[in-house]
Amino acid sequence: MAVFALWSAPRARSTAFFRSMLQRGDLTALHEPFCNIICFGETDGPGGRMFRSAPELLGWLRDETGGRGVFFKDTTDFRHAEVLADRRFLARAHHAFLIRAPEEIAASYYALYPGMSLKAVGLESMHELYTAVRDAGGSAVVLDSGDLAARPEATMRAYCAAAGLPFRPESLTWEPGERPEWRRSARWHADASGSSGFRQRRERGYTRTVENSEYLARCARRHRPFYEALLAERLVVP
Repeated sequence: MAVFALWSAPRARSTAFFRSMLQRGDLTALHEPFCNIICFGETDGPGGRMFRSAPELLGWLRDETGGRGVFFKDTTDFRHAEVLADRRFLARAHHAFLIRAPEEIAASYYALYPGMSLKAVGLESMHELYTAVRDAGGSAVVLDSGDLAARPEATMRAYCAAAGLPFRPESLTWEPGERPEWRRSARWHADASGSSGFRQRRERGYTRTVENSEYLARCARRHRPFYEALLAERLVVP
């Protein structure tokens, strides 16, 4: 079976997407393995295996999955240089890219981490990765976070069709609760922990937004061209 990768901008409902893929029951699911290696020096694999470097993880994903189907999601607030350099992996895996408007990402990210860098919005790194996948001859699908919230069944059906996976209606709902996969970074996933399915978020009154923070406005301006380029390629959801 294949490897299915979801590369997401931060704060773009990617943990709910992960929860949905985990609910299918037919895939080994890894939560932010490359970011875990960057932040914590290791990440959990199946059967208690531990990966301590991106090349080690990439080698397993390319050559050692034993015919099982593997899904992982990761975020692009970091630049994944080892992934970018591995053309075999870029070409072989089924890649999807989950986008959200940079103005929304900036406000949501800042609320959790006021020390965020200009690059943390993640769309610049995502566009670089998307381009690398296309240049390597790999499959690349762009999904919009707004579609996922407003039309979850249609969006997941469209994603599954593009990725060559059977759609499973039971994957749209799950029991709420924190998962061991994201315990290390639980405060970033509070919405997903409290959810039982995809839903449209209520607008939050963030203290800092692009309207009243020049720094957040700079963050959004830097990433908007990359967002617009990816948005033009997004999968059309009926």
